[in-house]
Amino acid sequence: MMKMQKFKASLIAMAGGLLLAGCMQPGGQLAASAPVKGVVENGTAERFQKIAGATVWLIPAADVAAMAKTPVVVKKDSANDEPLEDNLNAHRDRYLHAKTNAQGEFDFSSVPAGNYFVYAEPGDAAHLPGGSLARKALSTTELAAKPVTVKLSGNTPPDATYVGTSACLKCHDDKEHFKQTMHRLGIQVVGKPSGLQDYSRFPEVNKGLNKLMAGTTFWFHSYDGKRKFDKYQISTKAPADLASASFTATFFKDSDGKLKFRTDNLRNPADKARVYTVEAAYGGGVYKQRYLYRVGANLFPFVQFNQLGDDSFADRGRKPWRDYHADWLFDEKTKTLVNPAKSKSFESNCASCHYNGYTLTKNAAGNDVAGAAPDDHGEMDVDGDGKLNEMNMGCETCHGPGSVHAVTKGVKQFATIISPNKLAAEREVTICVQCHSRPQGHLKNDQPVNAANLMMLPGTSRNDFLKQFTTREDAAPGDYWADGLHSKSHHQQGTDFIKSSKYRNGTQLLACSSCHNTHGGAKFAHQLTLDPKTAASCTTCHANKVDMKAHLAEKAKCTVDVSQITCNSCHGTKTMQTGAGLGKGLVAADGKNYWMNDITSHLYDVPRKDNKGVKGVAANAAMPIPYTNACGAACHDVKKL
Repeated sequence: MMKMQKFKASLIAMAGGLLLAGCMQPGGQLAASAPVKGVVENGTAERFQKIAGATVWLIPAADVAAMAKTPVVVKKDSANDEPLEDNLNAHRDRYLHAKTNAQGEFDFSSVPAGNYFVYAEPGDAAHLPGGSLARKALSTTELAAKPVTVKLSGNTPPDATYVGTSACLKCHDDKEHFKQTMHRLGIQVVGKPSGLQDYSRFPEVNKGLNKLMAGTTFWFHSYDGKRKFDKYQISTKAPADLASASFTATFFKDSDGKLKFRTDNLRNPADKARVYTVEAAYGGGVYKQRYLYRVGANLFPFVQFNQLGDDSFADRGRKPWRDYHADWLFDEKTKTLVNPAKSKSFESNCASCHYNGYTLTKNAAGNDVAGAAPDDHGEMDVDGDGKLNEMNMGCETCHGPGSVHAVTKGVKQFATIISPNKLAAEREVTICVQCHSRPQGHLKNDQPVNAANLMMLPGTSRNDFLKQFTTREDAAPGDYWADGLHSKSHHQQGTDFIKSSKYRNGTQLLACSSCHNTHGGAKFAHQLTLDPKTAASCTTCHANKVDMKAHLAEKAKCTVDVSQITCNSCHGTKTMQTGAGLGKGLVAADGKNYWMNDITSHLYDVPRKDNKGVKGVAANAAMPIPYTNACGAACHDVKKL
């Protein structure tokens, strides 16, 4: 009798577990177990290799959903920042798994009813884990309907080297539009765009550069040593208090056709003027542009042009021109002109997230010398070997070094290159997040490089990236708003994204490429595949939110004309600032206005007016939120904030 009671109890517990896992069929019927069969392979639908010895895991969607309810912990060996791999590592002893035979086939004789992410671990080093079915949870019924195919990504062979984007485009000419993306256009030699740069989509890319070429003098005044990179105020006219000015920088096009600038000491006229050559522009066309000048073997950034800046704005960071490390050119203690310290070079502080195939070594003189992928159509010979290099991201930045792939024939090619779309979403995201976050690497600056001064190869797990390439996992407290959650500093989209429900959930795990066309074929800004100014950019997945009027009434008690608002108006708050921002927000009771920034928070939440970064904070220092944006003028009362 006691055994029978225990048996009944175990059945009840099992049924309860199935219910919690979401195993009910429509109509409330408990679904039955079913056999699941399939194959693991690489390549395309037409050309592929079967992969033997791979282990296929069924990761319950309910476990991923449960993890998503816990605050993500951003640190090495975190137990919840990789939704699939962390769950798998914690539950290998109880997750269903099957191994592929010599033909790449696997067979589960009985899979309990439920929803699962299908995750494959290769048994060889030629492929990477994850697979094409690792992003969307599938029901047992869907998995059992017909044999499933799991496509795995290849891996970077140990002896592979960088060959440059031009070599890739010889075969993959359908990706020519990659040349039109800002990932390829970010750094240009002044007056000489490379053969890999097509600026046709950014006609105003050199709006700032053209002003400098025409001749411009900047006055650097009102030094404030407490500020970070903009310790001086900058103006194109002499300041009212001339005594506050330390030096001027005059840009001009020299007789040799090169852009140069001369620094003149206003505190000590006897101090000899210095002249520098500007070799490259850095950015432009979207939010800002800076200018790279040479001192010896290295480049250094100077002066920032804000594409949307306005001289009428009181905030120095929102005017057309902004100081960028003028303090490297003038010593306020000695009141003399100086050259920047070698340790501040672009090569050792910034280049790793731009150069394709970045390396960093020291020459005989002790200068940092960066290297990058060789390419006959590259921007500049950065390492002095007589060959042009890619100073911008290339195909191999995301697909791995391509030398072996380029010479391998037939279907064996697929195991020699990385296909990010066949990785688990968390691994694809790590490719982007390494630079769209703010860790510190082994150089103790914002470059996420390892002890050998190399960047992470694509396909690396997030945990391996954090352990091998960072000494600080992400942004410092000052890079967030007062709530400690929303990013304040630029290029922290990934910092936000890994905390979002898009990254961790029990339904569909998104990656950056879910919304952005990484090769640049999309016609919308920021390589978005759908128009962010319409609801379609969200409702293609969130079909239950198609009725915007009903959604607004339910969530915001708002009756605004739905033609005047879209999902991003509330869920795409631009909390981060990289350039001048997008202008003024509403005006507070004291007459000061709130601001709108220019980089979208990738948390996708709706920060409210009682947020610590807003409530009780001066308007000009408050975090931008939907309530303070200019679009709310007719409905929102910010006077009591």
